[in-house]
Amino acid sequence: MKLNYKSTELFYTTKGTGNPLVLLHGFLESTKIWDPFIEKLSGKRQVICIDLPGHGKSGNISDIHTMELMADVVHEVLQHLKIVQASLVGHSMGGYVSLAFLEKFPGMTKSLVLMNSTPEEDSEEKKINRDRSISIVMKNKNVYINMAITNLLPPGNFIKFRTELDEIKNQALQMSKEGIIAALKGMKIRTNRNLVLKNFRNPKYIILGTKDLILNAETTQVIAKHCECQLILTEGGHLSYLENYTEIEEILYFID
Repeated sequence: MKLNYKSTELFYTTKGTGNPLVLLHGFLESTKIWDPFIEKLSGKRQVICIDLPGHGKSGNISDIHTMELMADVVHEVLQHLKIVQASLVGHSMGGYVSLAFLEKFPGMTKSLVLMNSTPEEDSEEKKINRDRSISIVMKNKNVYINMAITNLLPPGNFIKFRTELDEIKNQALQMSKEGIIAALKGMKIRTNRNLVLKNFRNPKYIILGTKDLILNAETTQVIAKHCECQLILTEGGHLSYLENYTEIEEILYFID
């Protein structure tokens, strides 16, 4: 389905009824990552998947897609569907967007799952790496996408899920340079939302891959404890929805 927002087409899907669950993909991903989950989950509730700006079939809204702007997009879709409260699941960048949504629209989040994500802001080193990434994208988008997606899994799982990773890469290659750069700039300037997460009193979870090459496992476990989140550890890297599909499906099925 399509929705026009700020003169830009946004794409989303919805299936099922009642007790809405919003699934938000990560950087360089799209609603496609959730396809294997929709049939079962939508059997008991409404499942909404949104292509965030510049990703999937959604267009670019700005030269910087801040997490707040993306949260506004989620809000616009929910308003359009007349949903007053929903549970949010955000993978990686989708988790950053979920936290921005939680902060901007208090009371609309029933429960929250951060999957391979963190409420922390970028470190200074990470910000420098974002700038380097932008430079690479400007020179050769395809080289950047191949490099970025390859780094999401530990070596063993990279081989095991090579076909699925190739599909993610193929989807990402459809993105424009502008969309990739806008997201990189937005992630670079996101704020620390530890307090937002800590103060959220509804059910909240952090799903962490113990071999995640993007997040520091030890630091993330400390954050989960500090923010009083239920921590769920999985054996894998940064793509828990792929590497630990059966376990994640069960978690999402029984959330709230």
